[in-house]
Amino acid sequence: MTGTLLLAAAPIGRPEDASSRLRAALAAAPVIAAEDTRRLRRLAGDLGVEPGGRVVSYFDQNEKTRADELLSELLAGRDVLVITDAGMPGVSDPGYRLVRAAVAADVPVSVLPGPSAVTTALVLSGLPTDRFCFEGFPPRKDGERARRLAALAEEPRTMVFFESTHRIEAALDAMAAAFGADRPAAVCRELTKTYEEVRRGPLGDLADWARGGVRGEITVVVGGAPEPAGLTDPGGPRRRRRGPRVDRDAPQPGRRGDRQGERSAPRGGVRRGRAGPRRRQVSGRRIRGRRGSAGAR
Repeated sequence: MTGTLLLAAAPIGRPEDASSRLRAALAAAPVIAAEDTRRLRRLAGDLGVEPGGRVVSYFDQNEKTRADELLSELLAGRDVLVITDAGMPGVSDPGYRLVRAAVAADVPVSVLPGPSAVTTALVLSGLPTDRFCFEGFPPRKDGERARRLAALAEEPRTMVFFESTHRIEAALDAMAAAFGADRPAAVCRELTKTYEEVRRGPLGDLADWARGGVRGEITVVVGGAPEPAGLTDPGGPRRRRRGPRVDRDAPQPGRRGDRQGERSAPRGGVRRGRAGPRRRQVSGRRIRGRRGSAGAR
């Protein structure tokens, strides 16, 4: 019987945002894989919990090799709890490779949900939240970053990015160049912490503001590309108007078999009525004939 892989979301700022389930899981898990073991012990101390199992490091540089070791623990029947410094494992943090390996080995995977910087920044931004995409950290190199952002220039959904304090100025400059300096955006830093701040405005203005230096954990939210002129309908999408449903078996105006008093469709240029002379158009002249004359059928 295998163990269970548990992905535990850590508070993104305040330890008191942690759930009682996280406290219980930290105390009971036989193996805890932490992005930073020192931060884990600090969090456990703030929560008044003593980790009950073996604590190992699990970060970007050792994720590939450590995943094999953790999978062995799971196959041996021991539960493994994965926790990062903040937020959900696997979202711009280690976790994806281990989840993929566990799924391939038919090992149960469960989630202990909690705070997320992605959705927290999204709802604070004031930008549309009905459709959005998460793009993680933009590439560090200027050329790669410019190409990645250029590929997103026509993205209609609200976009959420992570960025570091050392690259936020260059990232905002690149976003203003790719998306336009007037594209609405928000820079959120130190979310849920004492010095939480949200700056909203056009990308060009935010890039100028960032030149003074921005500290803390940063999440950037950028509005999606506007619809081309003429396609936006303030009243919402229009539905195609359809006519009334027609019973094909019922007599219709303009068909043979109409009820008395309605005219039938012309045939051979002749219109039939209940009474009166029949007319036929010939070379621009109307020839009036009597009933049964040679000029009419």
